[in-house]
Amino acid sequence: MANQQTNSIEACDITGLKYLDRVLPLFKRLRPEGTERDKAGNRQLFYDQYCALQLLYLFNPIVTSLRGLQQASELKKVQRKLGCPRSSLGSLSEAVRVFDPELLREIVGELIEKLPAQKPQDRRLQDLAQTLTAVDGTFLKTLPQITQACFSTRQDKGWQLHTHFEILRGIPVRMDLTDATGRKEGNEKSMLTNVLEKDRCYILDRAYEKYALFNAIVNAGSSYVCRIRGDHIFVEQESRELTAEARAAGVLEDRVGQLGSPKSRRIEHPDHPVRRITVKVTPHPKRGGRRREGASQDLVVATSLLDVPAEIIALIYQHRWQIELFFRFLKHVLGCRHLLSQNPQGIQIQTYCAMIACLLISLITGKKPTLRTYEMLCFYFSGLADEDDLINHINRLQSHETR
Repeated sequence: MANQQTNSIEACDITGLKYLDRVLPLFKRLRPEGTERDKAGNRQLFYDQYCALQLLYLFNPIVTSLRGLQQASELKKVQRKLGCPRSSLGSLSEAVRVFDPELLREIVGELIEKLPAQKPQDRRLQDLAQTLTAVDGTFLKTLPQITQACFSTRQDKGWQLHTHFEILRGIPVRMDLTDATGRKEGNEKSMLTNVLEKDRCYILDRAYEKYALFNAIVNAGSSYVCRIRGDHIFVEQESRELTAEARAAGVLEDRVGQLGSPKSRRIEHPDHPVRRITVKVTPHPKRGGRRREGASQDLVVATSLLDVPAEIIALIYQHRWQIELFFRFLKHVLGCRHLLSQNPQGIQIQTYCAMIACLLISLITGKKPTLRTYEMLCFYFSGLADEDDLINHINRLQSHETR
């Protein structure tokens, strides 16, 4: 449950407080929020303090619940560093109904602007004019897995985070919360359609396969690389010869034409030429569920990028896995599998604070985090590595960058 904390928290258990120095000044503007009706000046927990406590929760695996956060607020070390008083469970619970989570979006944008430009590790991606942005959703359960299964007929299906993740910088730039039913505006395709930006190359999995969405992306001045089913009708207009580089990358065919049946009038069809690229993939064993032969189908990708080499298209889609790594980091390292609140506003605040934590990590390292960086941070936050180990790892990252 949200209020359980099995172990008491001591001052020596709290780590990473000094890394909050970069963001605490940005939080100061939040102080007046939620004080409009407090004419008597009775409010003791302010929005900036609540966000600082949220980051404390994200950076310290020993704090596993709202009660643990309340215990941490009693420590003199925490009160002195974060400038917050001892907070009661009632104050922490009430905060999510008073504070506006959208005020944190501006702070996220400012932190993104502070990040240095990153050179792609693969030089073949450095000439792309548009920003590579992977888009996907991940589920946050409001109940433990077994309990969720027992009450599967309830309306409470959990929440879904619709995430935009910049591949080259390795950071989330947008996260929107909806319920997990996938209905109406909460549908993944509808969510992306409503927030499209110019000059981005959206990297999409098959859940986003929709011709109207493809048109909307192109009309917004962006492009897409999307995995699609291989059995769609495709009217070929041009078959391109494969280069040696494309064949080495596993590309089997590269064709340009119209996607969808010309006879169908029920749905909106792409109003632009679509490039269909087929890539050979390595079969892999299926994990969990029914045991059957591993997937061996070839990867079929649709894209509006007509002038980019086929092997680069395959490489772009290959980088989509980075958003899956981010989801793993978000849930397992930052602890967002556990929701501190069941209120939508509270979940949004926790989500924005998780984004801020990820951006702080990028600012601290000065480099796009890798899997090794995620592991080292996990060791540090868990107490298995000390601060010197973390600093040495960061220095090695920076020395590799200058070579």
